[in-house]
Amino acid sequence: MRSSNSLYDPQAFNDALRRNKAVVCALSASYISTFAGYPLDSLKSRLQTIKTPITVPKLAAIVYREEGIKGFYRGLWIPLITISFVRTSCAASFTIYTRTKELASRHDFLNRSSALDAALVGGMAGAMAGSLISFGSAPFELVKVRRQLEYSIAQARGLHIEKPPGTLDAVREIFRVNGIKGLYTGFRLHFIRDTSGTALYFMEYDGMRHLLGRDRSGEQGATPPWLPIHSSLVPFVCGSFAGVTSWALIYPLDVVKTKVQQRALAGERYRGPFETLSRLIKGPDPNNPKPLLAGVTRIYRGLGVSALRSITTHGLLWTFFDLVSNYIDALPQ
Repeated sequence: MRSSNSLYDPQAFNDALRRNKAVVCALSASYISTFAGYPLDSLKSRLQTIKTPITVPKLAAIVYREEGIKGFYRGLWIPLITISFVRTSCAASFTIYTRTKELASRHDFLNRSSALDAALVGGMAGAMAGSLISFGSAPFELVKVRRQLEYSIAQARGLHIEKPPGTLDAVREIFRVNGIKGLYTGFRLHFIRDTSGTALYFMEYDGMRHLLGRDRSGEQGATPPWLPIHSSLVPFVCGSFAGVTSWALIYPLDVVKTKVQQRALAGERYRGPFETLSRLIKGPDPNNPKPLLAGVTRIYRGLGVSALRSITTHGLLWTFFDLVSNYIDALPQ
């Protein structure tokens, strides 16, 4: 029996967890997966913007030698705050995704028990989530890119920095040069990337979860004979697959976005996305273009480390999401 002097009411706490299940699951899982994958994300951004090919281990060694272990986690609090901001509000990605699916179910829209319907509903819910949260996440990601590429931006400006400025200093510098609109540099590309990428991601995830035995009510059944894995591994497999494949499809767009933002932050002449993409593929000299294969390789530089990051972060994300979800479902009424 609860003490009359106790401020903690287990039943009220459990009820609050059930009411905010989507947010609690997404927030706890996102913190763990983001921290685990952030060093790989930092290396990915660097690989996208450097002009000379370099292996991931060599780049990691350079970062460690010049910046120490902190170099891999520079700007980490930006995505962590982004997670808190966009996933604990009513406009949070997982909340929008979940509520959109619930709305489709209530109106019996694409509600057949098929992988196609599950994928289409997931894709629409993902597009809605990605487009809405992009307005809140764009400034955070721009500052993250600024922090990750601090040294290359300084080099483009002809500057040498002994100690990179802090995150707040980076925000002040962006705001000083371009005002509030500076925080939305490259927003159109960010919006397109997030909308299309999140739609593809949830479409693939929900479609594959259905194929691997989850029904439309959310209950996980037996896995099919062609992939006889334990049911506890299904979230990791589906999350990893969706993360890697959706990211590979939109990767060129992310490279262009990062390059456009880097040039803007360095104060260099603006190049549009198509001009940026053309120069990345063909090279800076139109009279002496690179071979097509070399250009495509340049576009996909960093995809390997990005794929590894996706496997880690998205696999862990959905694994912990399901673990927390099952824990909340098992709470006493």
